[in-house]
Amino acid sequence: PQYRINSIDALQRTPISTTTSQMPQLLSNLATVQRTQSPANVSHYNVQPTIDILASVQDRDLAGVGSEVDKILDDIKTRLPRGTSITVRGQIETMRASFSGLAIGLIFAAVVVYLLIVVNFQSLLDPFIIVLALPGALSGIIWMLFVTQTTLSVPAMMGSIMTVGVATANSILLINFARDERLAGKSASEAALQAGSTRLRPVIMTATAMIIGMVPMALGLGDGGEQNAPLGRAVIGGLLVATFCTLFFVPVVYSILQRKAPAVLPPDEAKLLGESN
Repeated sequence: PQYRINSIDALQRTPISTTTSQMPQLLSNLATVQRTQSPANVSHYNVQPTIDILASVQDRDLAGVGSEVDKILDDIKTRLPRGTSITVRGQIETMRASFSGLAIGLIFAAVVVYLLIVVNFQSLLDPFIIVLALPGALSGIIWMLFVTQTTLSVPAMMGSIMTVGVATANSILLINFARDERLAGKSASEAALQAGSTRLRPVIMTATAMIIGMVPMALGLGDGGEQNAPLGRAVIGGLLVATFCTLFFVPVVYSILQRKAPAVLPPDEAKLLGESN
């Protein structure tokens, strides 16, 4: 019974029965018992023994704290014993994996959009002019996050991907109209000017509807509203600058790069095309 083992001597007098001998043996004849020190909690990761050092973030962003922790660890790793390593895990690991995945997704989305437009337009130059609105969208996202003192996060990256789609759609609308005007016999400058003035209202309406819809989310009102506020702010900032680039910058680039006159349609087809527009 446990109450009888109240000292090391009592533990050593514990009788141990064996299968080869009928006389029981004392524990002191079979083993040595002594006092020592050992960890109260032993942790393992993939069967490998580990020592966990826990840290939390207070009134700061996770990425900033993670960068400072990495600087400290870079100095310590040069003095580690052989066979020992330091690995940072937890929320910082999840955040970095999410950021890398979303960054790849953002680049992949832009590339796929460009390739799809190439197939649709049967041209490499027009899709290039269309995607020139995307740098403006990205700069608007960065500007809005900086002005509102919002850190880059997973919702902000998701809003960036949404902005790429809307900005590209507006740019396609404008360039497609300019192509039709060129086929009708107008010069590049006239086609770009006509496309900008004619497609002004559809582009403004699309961007305004998206921006107004994101205002409640961007304000971050209510319980937990700050979680998705970066998404709304990223979309609003990106569309503000992307719309300006679509209406002014993209037509100017189109008038400069598309100086070569395309094959002009016959008068009847050109008239029908103008009526449809």
